[in-house]
Amino acid sequence: MHLPAKFIVIIILVLSIIAFSWYSSRTVPLKVTLKPVSRGSVENTVTNTRAGTIRSCKRARLAPATAGQISRLLITEGDKVKKGDLLLEIWNDDIKAELLLAKEETRASQSRARESCVTAEVAEKEAGRLKSLRKKNLASEEDAERAIGSAMAKRAACHAAQTSIQVSKARVKLAQAQLQRTQLIAPFVAIVAEVNGEVGEFATPSPIGVLTLPTVDLFDQTCAFVAAPIDEVDAPDLQTGMLTRITLDAFKKQTFNGKVRRIAPYVQDLEKQARTVDIEVDFTNKEDILRLLPGYSADVEVIIEEKHKVLRIPTEAIKSDNIVLIINPDTGILEEKTITKGISNWVYTEVLSGLEEGQRVVTSIDKKGVEAGIEVIAE
Repeated sequence: MHLPAKFIVIIILVLSIIAFSWYSSRTVPLKVTLKPVSRGSVENTVTNTRAGTIRSCKRARLAPATAGQISRLLITEGDKVKKGDLLLEIWNDDIKAELLLAKEETRASQSRARESCVTAEVAEKEAGRLKSLRKKNLASEEDAERAIGSAMAKRAACHAAQTSIQVSKARVKLAQAQLQRTQLIAPFVAIVAEVNGEVGEFATPSPIGVLTLPTVDLFDQTCAFVAAPIDEVDAPDLQTGMLTRITLDAFKKQTFNGKVRRIAPYVQDLEKQARTVDIEVDFTNKEDILRLLPGYSADVEVIIEEKHKVLRIPTEAIKSDNIVLIINPDTGILEEKTITKGISNWVYTEVLSGLEEGQRVVTSIDKKGVEAGIEVIAE
């Protein structure tokens, strides 16, 4: 007996609908990211609340002490300078002339002093000779007294001439000081970071209390540190000498080692920002400093405590109330576990109880649909 073709088509259609309904209603395991509970190192760390800054141990934003026209500019940005190098000079021909005049006056005063003092010595010898002759009644008393008085006067003139030398030297120092006010001198070995001015332009000193661009900005490239703000809540855990890790946006794939050298003894209370305590961190490897520029942004992670070979899980696997999701190896169903935490950081958390080594925890806990009781498979 053969069924009509239309009945066969109907049967096939019904079976297809049943199969599709079953396929659509079946439970499909959700893909999740799983990480094993393992043993390793865990650190308790503190990081800065806002970006820190690379600062030079020595930095000088220089401006001339007196206003005037730039007559000599001996540097360009990027130059290396030594302590005492002349960087820039304001027009000072008049002061140089005064200095030259003062030096010549000093030499003239020295010559006059020598002349006066030699004359005084001759007069004193003459007075001594007449005193001897007077004792032998070979010279009059009047001549002897006149010679003694003349010798005393000429000795006083010698002293006066010597004093005039000191006055002339003081004028030289005054002219030198005035000359120095027209010059910018490097206060230490440095790199020229910025020059604001050209020959022929006028440069002026910065008014008190007014922030202006420096004529020359110098920094010491051989010494640098990171200044970073730490939340006041974390400040009590910090101590000088603690090891740190430093990361910079300019060197994304590299981490620099450091050490806390200073903790500010006060709290910064800035408007619209959390209260913070500033710390300063030195670089452990001094060669790293040579590649860094003052002003680079930097982040600091201070290592408060470190434990080795402890049970640990990724920190991202922990939900609120210290709950984690583990996969039942027999059923593939997610189960909740409450753990007791030890020290932790952004990467790993120490597990004191609640889990065993080898179990797998879900790290993609923020994925939609991930919750206890569902069937899952590893991605």
